[in-house]
Parts: sequence; C-alpha cells; structure tokens
Amino acid sequence: MLALLRGGEGDTLDARVESVAFECLADGLADDRVMSLLRVLGWRDDFTCFTVAGTPAKGIGDSSRLIREAIRNLGGSNCIIGVRGTWCVALVEMQSAVTPEVACTAMTDAFHAQLPLCLGPVRHRVEGAQRSVRSVLAALAAAAAVPALPRPMRADDVLPERALLGDEDARNELVNEVYRSLRGDNADDPTLTTVSTFLKSGNSLETTAKELNVHPNTVRYRLKRAAETTGWNATDPREGYVLQTAIALGLMKDAAQS
Repeated sequence: MLALLRGGEGDTLDARVESVAFECLADGLADDRVMSLLRVLGWRDDFTCFTVAGTPAKGIGDSSRLIREAIRNLGGSNCIIGVRGTWCVALVEMQSAVTPEVACTAMTDAFHAQLPLCLGPVRHRVEGAQRSVRSVLAALAAAAAVPALPRPMRADDVLPERALLGDEDARNELVNEVYRSLRGDNADDPTLTTVSTFLKSGNSLETTAKELNVHPNTVRYRLKRAAETTGWNATDPREGYVLQTAIALGLMKDAAQS
C-alpha cells in the first residue's frame, strides 16, 4: 500500500489515495482506515453507492475521462475508478441525477461494446462499497458461463455462477433471500417441497402433482406464489437453475448447522 501511495511521477495525491482505496475495496477491506481514505476524496460516511464495470473501449485513461465526465454531467462528484485485470471498475456515489441505470447508460461509451458490461447492486457505507465492487468483479468473471446476457447485465443475473466461483455474497443471497423465502417459517409450508419436486421432475406439472398427491392447478398456484416471493420463476429454465442452486446451498447450510 505504501508503494501505491508513493505512486509514480506525475501522480497527484488524490490519484494515489483513490488507487489505494480501490485496491482495499477490491481486496475485501472495509474498515475505518478505508473510510478515512474515502473522506480524503470527499466522501461522507453515510453514502449510498453502486458500481459499473467492464472492459475499457480504448485505454483506461480515455475510459476514466468519459466516466468522470458522465458523472459530472449528471450532477455527481464522487467516483472512484480502478482496474482489475482487463476490467475497469467505477464506484459511484448516488447524487442528484446519478442513479444506477441513468449513470450506466451515460457512461456506456467508455466500455467495449462487444464485451460484458455489469451494473452492480446499490449498497450503503464503506462495507457496502466493498461488496458492490467485489460483486461486479465476480459477475464479470462468471459471465463467460452464461450466454446471451443483457447489456448491461446485473451482478444478480449470474448469482449461481458467482456462488460457484466462491463469492460469499452470492451464496448468502441465494440462501438468505431465495432458499429461506421458499422454506418459510412454517414447517408445514409446502412451497419448498413443491418447487424442489417440480425442478427434479423436469418441470412437469403432472409428475409433480402425482408425487405430491395434489391437483396440477395446486402445483401451478404454489409455483406462482414462489415466484412472487423469491422473484425467480421455476418454470423458466434459467430462473429454475437459480432456484435449484439456492435450494442446494440452503439444504447444505441447514445440514451443517443441525
């Protein structure tokens, strides 16, 4: 870190601090020391942020300039830009008209048009900034496993693949938000069993209904309720895979805690 702070000839102090702050966040650090670096750059403690990441259209210098111009034109001021491998990552504070979708659209020209562009989740404070930065890096690494991703893709579009890469945030989201929603608080809730049986049956309503000894319409209703609860539809092949991964992770976690 001291070497980064010393920087190279011609580097400004802000550029060196920004570089160190980004490296800390990308490495999973989010303590008071990192927040101190952000304060030097003008960030307040209680900030809300998001990330945008992809491969630079030309060089990192041109991309950084385009990103900063886009943020300034929207009325924003706080933006940290860093590089990991071939990817350029922008951590942006939400200010004025600087919202995730608007800002991502405004800075699209900074990124390679034929390669994945990822919009990370909105998070709060320095801990959230670290999670948002790491989520887009994991999402870009996972993108190769999923064909026909939207542009921009969202980090949540590749939750199962991020989990396979060891992304703890993705695993936690799949277990806490998806699996636990399916399981519910009532031991007699049939939602988890219904979704699990449906996925194992090859998405057959009739087979699921027969195994559970209910009418196909009952299965259909439960699947609809599960989709409303989790945001993922078991009848869609891709979304079914998300649910299947969440169920597997959740069952393993429950078994380890029993």
